[in-house]
Amino acid sequence: MIRPLSRTPDFDATKPAPDPQTATGPQLLVLGDGDVTTVALPERGSLRIGRGEDVDVRIDRDSVSRRHAILHVGDGFAIEDLGSSNGTKVAGTRLAPNVRTPVGPGDVIEIGTAMLVVHGAFDPRRASTGDAPVKLGGAAAMRLGEIVPRIAKSGINVLVQGETGAGKEVLARKIHETSQRAGGPFVAINCGALPEALLESELFGHEAGAFTGASATKPGLLETANGGTVFLDEVGELPLSAQVKLLRVLEERRVLRVGGLQPRPIDVRFVAATHRDLRGAVALGQFRQDLYYRLSGITLAIPPLRDRLAELPDLAQEFARKAAAEVGRPTPSLPAATLAHLQTHPWPGNIRELRNVVERAVVLCDGDAILPEHLVFEPLVPQAEGEDERARIMAALQACAGNQTKAAVRLGISRKTLGVKMDALGIPRPQKSNG
Repeated sequence: MIRPLSRTPDFDATKPAPDPQTATGPQLLVLGDGDVTTVALPERGSLRIGRGEDVDVRIDRDSVSRRHAILHVGDGFAIEDLGSSNGTKVAGTRLAPNVRTPVGPGDVIEIGTAMLVVHGAFDPRRASTGDAPVKLGGAAAMRLGEIVPRIAKSGINVLVQGETGAGKEVLARKIHETSQRAGGPFVAINCGALPEALLESELFGHEAGAFTGASATKPGLLETANGGTVFLDEVGELPLSAQVKLLRVLEERRVLRVGGLQPRPIDVRFVAATHRDLRGAVALGQFRQDLYYRLSGITLAIPPLRDRLAELPDLAQEFARKAAAEVGRPTPSLPAATLAHLQTHPWPGNIRELRNVVERAVVLCDGDAILPEHLVFEPLVPQAEGEDERARIMAALQACAGNQTKAAVRLGISRKTLGVKMDALGIPRPQKSNG
């Protein structure tokens, strides 16, 4: 027997939502055309969803029936369509009426033209109730072009998860370009590439004389993004000391330069990305839980390229077009045999590796088509070996304050070899300091 919850103003999706950062349990995100509304979910119960006045989650849209569906909350989550006019869909599949269909955190539920996502605040004591990300790509997932614009226009902070090279920065730029901040700057910061000694100065800026070598005042990267979007790539690599200061920026929307006395207000939207399991890092005390909450207003997951091979032909053709344009030649075609050969590769480097392979093929082919013999794949590196080498390179770069020439000497390899290894392992080139 279904026991509906008592109707309260908190369940009206047309009213201001509680701050998602203070939520202590799972939430229901209602994705509108220009906002994201958060509804706190009970530990157990059933929430009626619809356009009428007697529901728990009210969505005032013509495409939503007065009593459209019920979300059941208990040991798991299930959605039940109530015979609505426009139907209820999960992962694009329309549900039969009056049948409970299990849904997991991160699954997109379509109620008419509205989109709903169960997104729970992470409790490290109960890892199974963590906030699973919204899944992008794949046959059973919501198409990127449908959900990203809604998230982009809302202004909510976004955390993007995915393997190295999967396209996290591409997604971050798409969010920026689709948002109301598109006219402002997009500032990408690789948190793993900045040496710890320079990290605070680069992020927050410094005043003249703040430390040896600080001969002039320098605004930080966060300040330069004012009015736009800050992309924090590999945010899981930030040391705890920097996490504390970044948390203060997110909470107060002000930046205090190194050596400064007066904080400066900033207006930025944060999109963070990581290939690490941040929830696991929180549980181990390696990443601040409060910062995690602030960054993950909504979490998006980009599957690896090997799990979305249907996208490969279009991606390869686009990379071929751009590479050909750069060398001033017509775009070569990719015959069926070439595409078939590309789809047999496991793509450990994801989209970045595909781009490199296609760019090399454009240079190697001397005709109007890229043939299988023009495809040169990067050697596969065992995961443990690759992680160990990545750690050695990162340590050398940090010890040499990001100077790649000195880091190469320290590693006993040439500067060119270091560059090749950094590209293969997905290590971005450190930014040069202007301070």
